[in-house]
Amino acid sequence: MVKLTLDFIARRTSGYTKKKREESLRHYLRRLTHLYLEGKHIDEIGDDLTNCPHLTVLYLYDNQLKRVPNLSHNSLLTHLYLQNNDIIRLENLTSLQKLTKLFVGGNSIAVVEGLENLINLHELHIENQKLGPGEKLLFDPRSIRLIANSLSVLNVSGNRLTSLVDLKCLTQLTQLYAADNQLSDIEETAQLAASSWRHLATVDLSNNPFCHCARYRDQIIVVAPHLEVFDGKEVTEIAKQFLKKWRDNKEAVKQRVHSRQSAPNLRTNDGVGDAHHLQSSGRSAYIVPALPHGQFTKILARSNSQVPDTVSFGSLPMNNPRRIASGTPDSIRYLNSYGIYYQDTRPKPSYHISLLNVNPDHKNT
Repeated sequence: MVKLTLDFIARRTSGYTKKKREESLRHYLRRLTHLYLEGKHIDEIGDDLTNCPHLTVLYLYDNQLKRVPNLSHNSLLTHLYLQNNDIIRLENLTSLQKLTKLFVGGNSIAVVEGLENLINLHELHIENQKLGPGEKLLFDPRSIRLIANSLSVLNVSGNRLTSLVDLKCLTQLTQLYAADNQLSDIEETAQLAASSWRHLATVDLSNNPFCHCARYRDQIIVVAPHLEVFDGKEVTEIAKQFLKKWRDNKEAVKQRVHSRQSAPNLRTNDGVGDAHHLQSSGRSAYIVPALPHGQFTKILARSNSQVPDTVSFGSLPMNNPRRIASGTPDSIRYLNSYGIYYQDTRPKPSYHISLLNVNPDHKNT
């Protein structure tokens, strides 16, 4: 257990800022810009840092601090390293408006808060918090919203997160590290990458449940146009172009299928309606294979001939519709009596013919 004192500070400074022989301690502390106090087993810091008003970089990682020290007189700080302590709350940061990098990973912080005044914060590293059973890292909406315009690097790995939707306002992110969480909805994450995080260049989502989903990497890469590194692997321009074409082709196929499903199935030459409508109304319909154009013309010509009032159903090959298509005389002779309905559904000169209104139970007369 070590308590920070002025003498301790004077003895632990860098060789680049050694105290001059005739220099007073107070004057020396006032001209310090970098203070190296990492790994010194420090567990308590009073107000001694107020004697170092020109600090820009403060290293306090790998100690035993229970709270963020009083930094109200250190408004020039740009880099603050507090990782791997026992800090349970983010506080005493309101005066650090020039802070650009904040490292607080490996503590016991349960809520990301107290960042409202950090208007120039570019990097926030809050990974691997020592949380209680069943807890996950939470985000204060106001704090996140007020740093959204400046924050470009965020590390929230190892915090049992089940969703990243609370971070959707961070539209300036270029680097996102969210590995070793409990993220399972790949579609939600891909949507965030497509709509909110359009500037992402580096992403790490490894060791999450959705990493086992099919084409997991592809779903992220295809919506992140500026992505360069994903899960520690380089994303080449060739890979991005290939996946973009794959996505566009997939969407085109969906559009074609939708268009076909919404189009009429089969229309009649006299405007009666499609085959599905006729079948649903209780009328029998037989769709026969396509005919050559010449043979189809002959069938139409014969069907216009005089048809007897009495029709012999025994002559119609009801169990073999293909005979109708082959132009068997005894079947073609009576086609017009029962209605010929056709639609050009293949490249000419082929047509489809449907034979409708045939009642197989009709008796010969």
